[in-house]
Amino acid sequence: MAKLNPSVINHSQSAPESKSKRKKSFAPAILITIAFLYLGLVLFIPAINVFVQAFSKGLTPLIEAFKRDDLLEAIKLTALLAAIALPLNTIFGLSAAWAIARNKFPGKALLLSIIDLPFSISPVVAGLMIVLLYGRIGWFGSFLEANNIKIVFAFPGMLLATIFVSMPFIAREVIPVLDEMGTEQEEAARTLGASDWQIFWKVVVPNIRWGLLYGLVLTNARAMGEFGAVSVVSGNIASKNQSLPLFVEEAYKNYENEVAYSAAVLLALLAVVTLVLKEILERKTHNPNERE
Repeated sequence: MAKLNPSVINHSQSAPESKSKRKKSFAPAILITIAFLYLGLVLFIPAINVFVQAFSKGLTPLIEAFKRDDLLEAIKLTALLAAIALPLNTIFGLSAAWAIARNKFPGKALLLSIIDLPFSISPVVAGLMIVLLYGRIGWFGSFLEANNIKIVFAFPGMLLATIFVSMPFIAREVIPVLDEMGTEQEEAARTLGASDWQIFWKVVVPNIRWGLLYGLVLTNARAMGEFGAVSVVSGNIASKNQSLPLFVEEAYKNYENEVAYSAAVLLALLAVVTLVLKEILERKTHNPNERE
């Protein structure tokens, strides 16, 4: 009886497999093409168009726009909102993350859900909530009016809206890092006589620093770019309570296109810087070798 050549058998078995691989190889290319086309139409082309429109008439209109007092005031107000909201949300985020990651208590899942509320609630609804609480006919309206305290249509209302929408980022970035870190190093430091404050600064902070910085970048970007909630509570009066995103909308509505595009370029550059920092910090956060 003739013996079959093993190489012939292997070749006949591998032929259908190679054909199936060739057939399947088109799927990733198609999916990648669809993803790039979608991103191009929805994101890349509109973003590039902002820069094209801003620089279409040269640098002179751009330079002149940044000499306007109302634009400079909008930039200052936006920076001030972020400068106050960022440290407050940092303190809250670290406290909440520590309490959730290191303790078991009734209502822990509920607390996590409440922290996530700004992710799920529309910013416009968030602004309306502030109006219904602190507005003239709100729950605390009569008390605030009697004491000549103005929240809505003033800077405090804009700050509350900014804090609300940017609140979850730090807590949500630090909690997984604390869970991954475990408690062994903290317990070892405690047995050596370290106080809770020393443990926090010398053990916890060095381990969560990349996650914390990642949360800070996202919080700052959201605080400076927020439109919906701030527009509801601000009153949108130029040079008084108009943030940079509100200024872009107002300038565009008034057909001051060059000014609107110039301000939009500043916000777009902030987004680009945020994305670069986000990518760097994300790699640091998820790469143990780089965190050392």
